[in-house]
Amino acid sequence: MKTLIRAAATAAALATVTVACTSTAAEPPPKPRTSPLGAIRLVAYTSCDDLLSGLREHAAQNVSAYGFDGGILPYAALAKDARVASEKADTPEHSTTNVHEAGVDEPDAVKTDGNRVITVNDGTLRIIDTATRKVTASLKLTEKGRPGGSGDLLVSGDRALVLMRGGDIMYKMRDFVRPGETKYVLVDLSGQPKVLSTIKTQGSYVDARMVGSTVRLVTRSQPEITFPVINGEVSEAERVKRNQAAVRKAPAEAWLPKTEITDASGTVKKDSVKCERISHPADYTGTSLLTVHTIDLAQGVTAAGTDPISLAADGDIVYGTGSSLYVASNPRWWMPQPVEDTPATPETPAAQTSAGVAPAEEPTPTDPQPTGSSEPTPTPTPTIPPEETEVHRFDISSPGAPSYVASGKVPGRLLNQYSLSEYDGHLRVATTLTSQDGENSSSAVYVLKADTLAKTGEVGGLGRGERIYSVRFIGPVGYCVTFKQVDPLYTLDLRDPAAPKVTGELKITGYSAYLHPGAEGRLIGIGQEASEKGRTLGTQISLFDVSDPASPRRLSQLFQKDSGSAAEWDPHAFLYWPKTGLAVIPLFQQTESGALVLKIDDSGVSKLGMIKHPANEAGIDRAMVIGDSIWTVSYDGVQVNDAATLAQQAWIPLR
Repeated sequence: MKTLIRAAATAAALATVTVACTSTAAEPPPKPRTSPLGAIRLVAYTSCDDLLSGLREHAAQNVSAYGFDGGILPYAALAKDARVASEKADTPEHSTTNVHEAGVDEPDAVKTDGNRVITVNDGTLRIIDTATRKVTASLKLTEKGRPGGSGDLLVSGDRALVLMRGGDIMYKMRDFVRPGETKYVLVDLSGQPKVLSTIKTQGSYVDARMVGSTVRLVTRSQPEITFPVINGEVSEAERVKRNQAAVRKAPAEAWLPKTEITDASGTVKKDSVKCERISHPADYTGTSLLTVHTIDLAQGVTAAGTDPISLAADGDIVYGTGSSLYVASNPRWWMPQPVEDTPATPETPAAQTSAGVAPAEEPTPTDPQPTGSSEPTPTPTPTIPPEETEVHRFDISSPGAPSYVASGKVPGRLLNQYSLSEYDGHLRVATTLTSQDGENSSSAVYVLKADTLAKTGEVGGLGRGERIYSVRFIGPVGYCVTFKQVDPLYTLDLRDPAAPKVTGELKITGYSAYLHPGAEGRLIGIGQEASEKGRTLGTQISLFDVSDPASPRRLSQLFQKDSGSAAEWDPHAFLYWPKTGLAVIPLFQQTESGALVLKIDDSGVSKLGMIKHPANEAGIDRAMVIGDSIWTVSYDGVQVNDAATLAQQAWIPLR
């Protein structure tokens, strides 16, 4: 039930969002804390002593009574790719992974070059020949006796990088990922596949991007600090104090992200990021580090290893272009903490600030309590940290490690990587700023200069009382969908970075959770139909006419009652083949599950049929076009169907 598990995970994440954004207390919520927004400068540490001093103190101010984050980490146009030299001249036309930016590949469960379909299932990499439609080679990637799992892939020529995590299982939720071992396996696909090297990195996998044959991997790690075991009835303040003492004694090595590389002969090389390759912004918690690893698949892992660089920051969303890599940190959902701390000074040797709580600006004066008094000492009212997103940009236009360019902050929270878009020297950022009562939230698009990430312009007031459900930037135009009961689709004119503006608005029931460019002047939406009160009813596929930005309209809608699709939250699950207007999305519903095959032309959306796998309970995850056939992939196997008639042509079991 793989598809249903993904749906449940997303539903759970959304439920968490809903609860966290709604205030049920009778008293008014604490006052939000403000901070300056715009460009922020990132500074490199000058030495390990400098690094240790800064990280210790910042981490001590942000440690809670139970450690860091309670053990849970926040989740959350180029020319077409040139064909690799190893491809045959008669390679059939084929689709590739649906990615945000052309020329920037993203990890996915299955890859094809037209001649081969490559997938990882139950811990085994398999290569399927598209001509014979048979598995021609396989490679077990997990150790004997270890559980198998799925993996995500990046492929360049005859090299594949398999991304596996958490006990050899790649598992990523929309808003949160749990800590666990991350492992990357570099595989030679020429002939019988073989492992060239295995890379284990400290921390949690965030995401990766590949341009050409160069992969940039982003991980997030926390300091490895052993906190004291506290038994008995001990106050929160005392727990924090003891944890802070442990942080202030931790060595620099506790923060330095570690890497372990094993080559084909079994030789193991261990390394860690050097202090001078770690940077920090002016304001940081010291409780996490982002690390960017670089691997050129064409060269393999060289003496430089993964050439990592790190910064003292959080990050859960990665967006890449051909020359830039952006890592964004969404604000954490705030929970009030009863304990306050003040940074250590010569007069106050121990800090006691709990995570996310700033000292009150004007504590209420109280008389000293006499010994034995039963009256509690008043605790200052906590303040809410600002809900803002921090964005870091790295230049990846040259080989080797990326170079830091700039950082910036904007109010609100990102939905996903499609909330970010670089165009004509600027970065567009779409966020939702949520009020404590959940009734006064609104969304905005900010335009930042790409070289400094300083704000150039903004347009706000989108969907008051609602949140963003999907965003798509296409050249100088933006599209934003907000939803609570009805779905306003906003069109945005972004030609003047200093004065972006809303040009049109379309209100319909339901919402689009993913937007995809169609033919000229057309926009495809995948989402849910809903009642006028906002109750979702089932999957809907919409075709919008956006040729007139001042008057967007829906040309066609296809509705599947009581159903859902992974394409709503995972764009990799959406297949669109512009040449014929063919579209395929996974669909799960009470009566049947499979892949819904559609025809999307200039005027409408029509259903061609359903592709089903034999005895398939897990559901179809991916679809590809190879030649004149549709290839669909599930946990059980791969099926080939005629693209014109949908007649089954082959079934290739994977277990």
